[in-house]
Amino acid sequence: MFSLKFPIPIENTLTPPPKTNNNNNNNNNNNTNYNKFSGCSYYCSVYASNKLRGGIIRSPPTSNVALHNNGASVVGGWPETTEAKEEPFPEELRAELMPKHVAVIMDGNRRWAKTRGLFPWAGHQAGVEALKEVVRLCRSWGIKVLSVFAFSSENWIRPKVEVDFLMSLFEKTINSEIDVFIREGIRISVIGDASKLPSSLIRMIKYAEESTKENSRLQLIVAVSYSGKYDVVQACRSVAKKVKDGILDLEEINEGIIEQELETNCTEFPNPDLLIRTSGELRVSNFLLWQLAYTELYFDGALWPDFGKEEFVEALSSFQQRKRRFGGR
Repeated sequence: MFSLKFPIPIENTLTPPPKTNNNNNNNNNNNTNYNKFSGCSYYCSVYASNKLRGGIIRSPPTSNVALHNNGASVVGGWPETTEAKEEPFPEELRAELMPKHVAVIMDGNRRWAKTRGLFPWAGHQAGVEALKEVVRLCRSWGIKVLSVFAFSSENWIRPKVEVDFLMSLFEKTINSEIDVFIREGIRISVIGDASKLPSSLIRMIKYAEESTKENSRLQLIVAVSYSGKYDVVQACRSVAKKVKDGILDLEEINEGIIEQELETNCTEFPNPDLLIRTSGELRVSNFLLWQLAYTELYFDGALWPDFGKEEFVEALSSFQQRKRRFGGR
């Protein structure tokens, strides 16, 4: 049911942005306050709190500043759009054996940043670039659904400065990529408990979902403030309400009825064929618990920002070598 790929690569495929200022004294003399996280000074709050506001934002920021733990700054550009180029189908894969639905737990962003002496938010930004690449590959190779675990319901306990930055990053990413999604036939769906999300992010999500709802080449499902347990509970509540309202009889409740109420009812293929988890962790971390019942599991040692075409091909190759019996012989 699952496979492992080790060791974690020493060489990283995504090069960090170039240093532009190595003068620690200049950085240490400013008025910015730093919070402590994971044993090192954390995000510069003046940047992390620079959240996007007010509905649909037409012009995303063109650059971002990441700070080294030693105070040196790193400046990296943020592209306004990404051209989704076609990727030739890999010779080592068979088109008829490709999974229809791939799910990914994108783990290791903060560790990726820490190994480079960067603040964790640089890892999250690098993780976005890795996601763009995997989306492009799925779109090119005929995968119909890609579900990614972007932010769990448990992640709300992280430091507020990190959560605020991530909410802004989600919003900015959707805004900067929406034209690409529309042009390339990618449908966006966001699942999870939206009650804690910023109102501007909720508006952006609704805009993206509405703008791409007719697209059918690839469906990108992003789980934000999501929990597999929460998903099952909300489905049960919905079924219970239908019984209470006389819409459904108690005897009619079965697995199919429950599945219709799960948040993955937004797609034609709700159950992933393949789950990939990066960073070497060997657990599913409360992601799509019902839907993973017969999913093939693949664990990769690479940190998520280092997960690219080569790693994805290896995961797909492993999947294609498996015998899926679904309980049969």
